[in-house]
Amino acid sequence: MRTVRDAAFDVLRRTGMTTIFSNPGSTEIPLLAGLPDDFAFVLGLHEGAVVGMATGWAIAHNRPALALLHTTAGLGNAVGAIATARSNRAPVVIVTGQQDRRHLALEPFLAGHGLTALAGPYPVWTAEPVRPQEVPGAIARACHEAATRRGPAIVVVPQDDWAQPAEEAVLAAPGTVLRPAAVTDADVAELARLLAGARSPALVTGAGADSPEAWRALVALAERLRCPVFAEPFGSRAGFPQDHPQYGGLLPAEREGLRERLRGHDVVLAVGAAAFRQYVYRPGPLVAAGTVVAVVSDDPDEVHRSAAELAVLAPPAAVCERLAALVPERTGVAAPSFARDTAPPYTPGEPLRAVHVLGELAARLAPETILVEETPSSRPDLVRLIPARRPLGFLAAGMGGLGFALPAAVGLRMAAPDRPVVAVTGDGAALYGIQALWSAAHYHVGVLFVVLANGRYAVMDRLAEGIGAGKAPWPPFPEVSVAGLARSLGCPARRVEDLADLTAVLDEVIPALGRRDEPLLLDVAVVPDTEYRL
Repeated sequence: MRTVRDAAFDVLRRTGMTTIFSNPGSTEIPLLAGLPDDFAFVLGLHEGAVVGMATGWAIAHNRPALALLHTTAGLGNAVGAIATARSNRAPVVIVTGQQDRRHLALEPFLAGHGLTALAGPYPVWTAEPVRPQEVPGAIARACHEAATRRGPAIVVVPQDDWAQPAEEAVLAAPGTVLRPAAVTDADVAELARLLAGARSPALVTGAGADSPEAWRALVALAERLRCPVFAEPFGSRAGFPQDHPQYGGLLPAEREGLRERLRGHDVVLAVGAAAFRQYVYRPGPLVAAGTVVAVVSDDPDEVHRSAAELAVLAPPAAVCERLAALVPERTGVAAPSFARDTAPPYTPGEPLRAVHVLGELAARLAPETILVEETPSSRPDLVRLIPARRPLGFLAAGMGGLGFALPAAVGLRMAAPDRPVVAVTGDGAALYGIQALWSAAHYHVGVLFVVLANGRYAVMDRLAEGIGAGKAPWPPFPEVSVAGLARSLGCPARRVEDLADLTAVLDEVIPALGRRDEPLLLDVAVVPDTEYRL
């Protein structure tokens, strides 16, 4: 008898979701026991790590990844990671178990209540099939929804559904969805006129422009306009080559600084980014009077929340390619050329600071490296010192919650084994996703994890000091050994306490990082930064 499980596996094969990231429970055993040989199973020791690995895998492949979670507790544990996947526009299909349909009315042990609502508004689509035969079609649709709407889609499946006959399986989803991305001259004519008439234009690029096609189009447009290109505040990916001479750095994440940085530009075009993401609230307008803001994005939410006079809802690469062909070249002005920052010199005998570690990484990382960031107190120095030189060269959690970097780096390296992957994280941040180190070790994933260990939540300390309301109540945690935790999870680790140790291990590891099949964690002792800069 052909079962719903058999039909579901056929859907997963057709959609390319044959790698299953999971931390299963009893409600998932009927699906997983006797898994077909053409499927790969990746175990994570926490649901946040599971969804984080799937998120990294989906971003690297640019197509849906599959995560399988246990009922209520498992899905609940993953909600923060699901929110991050949505913010990072990662197409992740999440299949969640449910108790046996035949006695759900009696509310048995592990019965889930309102599972499709548990993750709140963060999934792009949810389904709880009414009949077992609808499960394969629901999974197919979830794949299409995740890919089209760029986010996590959830399907809840009772554990007894998998064994039901599939003769009447309802495949209410197309086998293939084509998503044409053509843009005509007429579609961008108004935007082209705006740029053509600009006296001093500027570009702002974001995560939605992080693709080879968008980078090529944006370089052509920036060089034609001879204008500066800035990165969106708190962007999760780089939308422009940051070693290009016209790259002007990261925009401030508060209004006064944003206004000053963009002052003098009469037209500002944000590409693959909203206008404009902020962090700490400050009064006043986003831009100075006389500055016209326009937005190009294929994300409706991003477009609709932007404070802009004009927005184009279309693929950034296609729009910028047409703009580069239509907008006349600006003559009579020199293209800006920004100098690259370097780390301050290290004085022998002084304590090691995060900026010194980042400077040593900057001097050694290959252009094709994927850098995953989760170090809040040191992020300004990281994005200033280590430019993204290739598409997908930089990745951070778009939501801002902790626990993303370690599992995402594992998923990225699994999906892109030909690229070196380095995760730079604080010790406080690492503790939220530490379970991913077991998966990295068990599956021979050669990521370099660099933990900037200051024994405290340094960014929280600085923010508390900044409001001047008195001493913060939380203590430091210098007793925590991230290297010790890594070793307990089977991941090789080294403690680094001075610059000589650091440079020696980096010189040993980084040249062969692209070929490495064993993870390594560096637990680097640094003193806390004394100030926090947006």
